[in-house]
Amino acid sequence: MSAPAPTRSRFPGTLVPHEQKVYSDVPRDLGKAGEYPFTRGPYADMYRGKVWTMRMFSGFGTARDTNARFKYLLSQGQTGLSVAFDMPTLMGYDSDHARSDGEVGREGVAVCTLENMETLFSGIPMGDVSTSMTINSTASIMLAFYLATAERQGVAPARLRGTIQNDILKEYIAQKEWIFPPLPSMRIITDMMAFCADHLPKWHPISVSGYHIREAGSTSLQELAFTLMNGFTYVEFGIKAGIPVDRFAPRLSFFFNSHMNFFEEIAKFRAARRIWAKRMKESYGAKSPESWKLRFHTQTAGCSLTAQQPENNVVRTAVEALAGVLGGTQSLHTNSMDEALALPTEEAVKVALRTQQVLAHESGLVDHVDPLAGSHFIESLTDQMETECEKVFGEIERRGGMVAAIEQGYPQIEIARASYQFQKDLEERRYLTVGVNALVEEGEKPFPILKIDPVVERDQVAETQRFKERRDGTALASALADLGGAARSGRNLMLPILAAVKVSGTLGEIVEVLKREFGEWREPPTYW
Repeated sequence: MSAPAPTRSRFPGTLVPHEQKVYSDVPRDLGKAGEYPFTRGPYADMYRGKVWTMRMFSGFGTARDTNARFKYLLSQGQTGLSVAFDMPTLMGYDSDHARSDGEVGREGVAVCTLENMETLFSGIPMGDVSTSMTINSTASIMLAFYLATAERQGVAPARLRGTIQNDILKEYIAQKEWIFPPLPSMRIITDMMAFCADHLPKWHPISVSGYHIREAGSTSLQELAFTLMNGFTYVEFGIKAGIPVDRFAPRLSFFFNSHMNFFEEIAKFRAARRIWAKRMKESYGAKSPESWKLRFHTQTAGCSLTAQQPENNVVRTAVEALAGVLGGTQSLHTNSMDEALALPTEEAVKVALRTQQVLAHESGLVDHVDPLAGSHFIESLTDQMETECEKVFGEIERRGGMVAAIEQGYPQIEIARASYQFQKDLEERRYLTVGVNALVEEGEKPFPILKIDPVVERDQVAETQRFKERRDGTALASALADLGGAARSGRNLMLPILAAVKVSGTLGEIVEVLKREFGEWREPPTYW
C-alpha cells in the first residue's frame, strides 16, 4: 500500500468564492422554501411532508428478468421505478437486427415490441407506481408502448405518473445516442410536449439531463450551465410550436449528477432553482409559480466509482447522496458498488437502496428544510455558480442559441477540455482517488459481478421474430404509411406512433419510417 501524495486533494474546476457575503437578513436575501425564487427548495415543507422518491435505475437482459428485479426492489422499499434500456433499444434497432448482435440485454433491458413492455410491467399496477424511463431518440415510441400497456391494464392516461428523459440536446452534447438531425428531433419533442399537455397531466415529457454531461467529463459549472440552457431551449421551441408556456413548463423536470465535491454540488442545486425561476418569470413570461419551480432527480456519480477496491464506492455514493438531499432533490438513485465493473448484482443494489433508507430514517435529514441556508460559504458559492452560469449563457447566446452552439461543437469541445484536464490532474496526483492513485493495494481479490448469459439474446431474438410472424400485415402497413404522411405534413406524430404500436409495429419499423422522412445525423468533426 503506497502513502498518499504530499499534495492536498482538490477538485479540478472547483469554484472558489471571491468573497463570502454576510447574510444578516436571511429571509430577505433568501426567502423561504416554496417561495420564489426557490433557492431553498420548491416546497415549503420539503422532506417533512414527503421524503424524496427512492428510484433505483434498473434494467438488464429480457423484460422478464427486469420485471423480477423491479418486484424485488419494490419489496425492499423502493418507491419508484426507473428503466434502463439496452443499446439497440436506445438506438432504434429491433433485437433481431444485425446491428443489435452481441448487445441485446447487455447494458439494460431489451424492449422493441409492445409485448416486451407488457412483460416488463406484468403484475405491476401502472396506475399506482411512478415510472421513469431513460431513453431519448426513441422516447416517443417507448412512451407509446407504455401508454398501450397501461390501456391493456385498464389504466387511463390521466392516472399515469412518471418521466421520460427525452432530452436529445444532451445526446448531441455528451452521450451521443441520437438518430435524427437536431431540428427534426426538436419537432418530435415538441409533439410529445403538446400530446402530454393534452392527455397525460401527471406525466413529465422531458427530463432535462445534466447527468450525462457530467459523466462525459464536464465540471459542475458546465453541467449546470449547459443543462439549464438546454431546458430554456425546450421552452423556446414549445412556445414557438404554439403551446402556452404555463401548459407545459410545470411538467418539465431535471436530472442532475451528484459528484464528490460536496459543497459545490449543494450550491449547484440551489443555484439551478434560482436561475430557472428568474428566467421563466422574467424572460419567458410564465405566470404560474409551478412554471417557475425547478424540480429534479439526482443520481450519484457513476464516473466517480472505481473498479479498484469497489467496496469504497459505498462511501462515495453515501457522500454524493447526502449532497443531493441537502441540495433538495425530489428523487434519488444511488449507484451500486460494483457498477464500475458491470451491471449491479441484486445484493449490491440492495446496499445502494439501503444507503438512501439510512439517510432518510436514521440521520435526521428529513426534519429540516434547507439546513445549510445562510451559511456564508454556501451562499457565496451559490451566488458564484449563478454568476458564472450567466457568462456561459452569454457565450451560447452569442453563438446563436444552443442548437447552433451544438452544431458548432462548442459544448462538446468545452467538455473535452475539462475531461482532459481532470485526467491530467489525476495522473499527476493533484487529485487523489483512493485505490487508484493513492492507497493502492496489490493483488486485490476478484469481486463477484453480474454476468448476462448469452442465451438471453437468443431467446429475445426468437421472441421478436415470433411476434412479427403473428401480426396483421395489412393493418401495420396502413399505420406505418399514415405515420410517414404525418411526418411529411407536420401533423403531431404521437397519435400515429401510438396507432402503429397498437397494431404491433416494432421500435425498429417505426424508426425506419422516420429515418426516411427526417434523415440521420452525422456529427461534424471538431478539433481543439
